[in-house]
Amino acid sequence: MHFETVHLMLALAALENWYITGLDVRSTYLYGKLDEEIYMEQPKGFAVPGQEHKVLCLWCALYGLKQAGLVWWCTLDESLKELGFECLKSEAGIFFYKKKGTNIVIGIIYVDDVLFCSPNKAVVDAIKAQFMCKWECRDLGEPSEFLQMQITCKGRAIHLDQCAYLQKVIEHCGMLNAKSASTPLPAGYYAAKNTEPVDAELHSHFQTVIGSLLYLMLGTRPNIAFAVTHLSHHAMNPSQDHLNKALYICCYLIGMSTYSLVYNGGSSAGLIACTDSDWGSDPTSRLSQTGFYLKLADGLISWTSCVQKTIAYSSTEAEYMALSDCTRQVTWIQSLLGELGYKLKAIPICGDNQGSIFMASNPVTEPHSKHINIHYHGIHESVTKGNVELFFIDGAENPTDLLTKNLPHEKFMKFRAQLGLQFPSGSI
Repeated sequence: MHFETVHLMLALAALENWYITGLDVRSTYLYGKLDEEIYMEQPKGFAVPGQEHKVLCLWCALYGLKQAGLVWWCTLDESLKELGFECLKSEAGIFFYKKKGTNIVIGIIYVDDVLFCSPNKAVVDAIKAQFMCKWECRDLGEPSEFLQMQITCKGRAIHLDQCAYLQKVIEHCGMLNAKSASTPLPAGYYAAKNTEPVDAELHSHFQTVIGSLLYLMLGTRPNIAFAVTHLSHHAMNPSQDHLNKALYICCYLIGMSTYSLVYNGGSSAGLIACTDSDWGSDPTSRLSQTGFYLKLADGLISWTSCVQKTIAYSSTEAEYMALSDCTRQVTWIQSLLGELGYKLKAIPICGDNQGSIFMASNPVTEPHSKHINIHYHGIHESVTKGNVELFFIDGAENPTDLLTKNLPHEKFMKFRAQLGLQFPSGSI
């Protein structure tokens, strides 16, 4: 289960005005029946008198067993099939229920956390009751949390935030009294490689901080995507400067601690993607930076900021590879929604480079593009089939610029406002 899947389902729930209810399955890993012989020593204090030398043969999985997660999922899959659900091929954590004459029901399941969504409350409640008869569950009613993201429904809008988790991170970093920053990183900052030997204590501290920031970024904080991924490249051998800048991101989040990612059920904008790249932005490797996002119900459902795997020989080539990466993500979203019964028109993808759009729209081998890795050319098929439609957007108005570089405060604020984030009055 990916965060972007949860974002997509909640955006759909807002648009379709679905009823959502949650469950927590107790002791999930203990339900899975093993299909192989596994033995364990008798636990201390529970050994059978006179037979201490014998071992136990496991029938079901236990917590800590490597097979536990897979065995539970297989058991769950069989159970849901008996209830009439089918697992999506595009996403193993999404289950789909549809019978003639009834409304659809979608199950979103991550280990022991379960959400059921449907336009029909009675159908959902009936299926939930059947599910609870099979497994010992805690009925959560209207869900308030999923994957440590707080869920708040306000009319037709669904708000997602990680305020409680962020507060724990700030406390753990000892930054409760720190002064807030206006941007995730100073404008133009570049994290240089550390050439000193690994400092074990610094290494552990940095990985703890950057890991927490990654979880926040993936959940509800697209505005720190570039800063976090940029610093995470140095997780194996961080310097004191890298740690200071990771804590600088925490300072930025202190000023943004109460905002939420909002999906507006009244939106008519549809699904749209936007992409950008920063050519040769790494002065050491000369690799370019890719950034793209997908937006639905006025809020981001998927976002990426990453270094490209190969060197681009021009800005057009870098933008072309970013377009291709974005198209693959759009293709996956189309496949997932198609399995749910949605028939989509061509998804618009916006980019700020005319040359890359021409290359993607005209599958002609040019001397300056024939060396590009073949897997990037899949975008030609998507354009030809009408799955995506490419549009030009002026570079000064491209919000994905925020995902490719450190921007000055004024420009950062301009693009942040277009991500579907809502802030309380008086925020930076």
